[in-house]
Amino acid sequence: MIVLGLETSCDETSAALVVDGERILSNIVSSQADLHAKYGGVIPEVASRKHLELILPTIEEALSEASTGWHEIDAIAVTNRPGLLGALLVGVSTAKAIALVHSLPVTAVHHHEGHLYSALLTSPHLAEEFPLLVLIVSGGHTMLVKMMGHGSYTLIGRTMDDAAGEAFDKGARLMDLPYPGGPSIARLSIKGDPKAVHFPRSYMGNTFNFSFSGVKTALRTHLKNNPEAHPVEDLAASYQEAIVAMLVNTTKRALEETGCRTVCVVGGVAANMRLRQRMREMADASGVELVIPDAELCTDNAAMIAAAGYHRLIHTGANPLSFDTFAMQNLEEVR
Repeated sequence: MIVLGLETSCDETSAALVVDGERILSNIVSSQADLHAKYGGVIPEVASRKHLELILPTIEEALSEASTGWHEIDAIAVTNRPGLLGALLVGVSTAKAIALVHSLPVTAVHHHEGHLYSALLTSPHLAEEFPLLVLIVSGGHTMLVKMMGHGSYTLIGRTMDDAAGEAFDKGARLMDLPYPGGPSIARLSIKGDPKAVHFPRSYMGNTFNFSFSGVKTALRTHLKNNPEAHPVEDLAASYQEAIVAMLVNTTKRALEETGCRTVCVVGGVAANMRLRQRMREMADASGVELVIPDAELCTDNAAMIAAAGYHRLIHTGANPLSFDTFAMQNLEEVR
């Protein structure tokens, strides 16, 4: 089955063609990062207008790269929640129009569910190894999910304030680094000393929740009280190290508690090389399998939506064209 995936939940316009939920024929991502950089963050109205410009050319490029015609496509999968409502509506309206014109079934996909399936796109054998512990870590979301099977998820931990990627963006702004903050901090950290400044690590008691507001406040205080005490490379490396430590240590405790033998790290922040290194060290020491998708599958992309949509079509069928679009919905509410 060839599924056309569409993703427009934030500032990436993406279209992909995926076979049977595991073989990528094309995965085109038209990023708006440069457009939003001058604002220091994503402007929702600007993002939705840009999606309108990009969505059809992006779909055409995906079809061309895959050497696939409309008559070969079997279904459409589109992100309809959560995200920026105006941005989501561009993808959903396009998917519904294509479905009507070409008489194709369409399925609505939860964005977080898409990130879960980026791991299965990377390692299809994971479908035989449920349950999986998955850390979803991005600019808008940080959570730990126990994936028991296709469409069966339990949220066991989440951020109580900022997401990890948001903490990187805000920290970068405090250090006068360009948006997006995560890549800017990561580049500087290569030349910095991660032990130069000991920023606090926040752990939420016996839960598997996260909190990044404390480390962000500590950075602001340090810059106010010691504006020239450390090179910016050392500050970036130390700040990154604190965020990575909280992600790794909480995930390690969740592995021990759940007994899962496989851990996956997905989402935009999963592209961070220091996080990947520390997660590998933790997984090797714990004797568990680690799966982290390649960088192009970590950021928002339509291939993961197509993969999730394939399994949704197989297990629950298509949606009626009257399905709604939501700015928010918890992953556990997915049915």
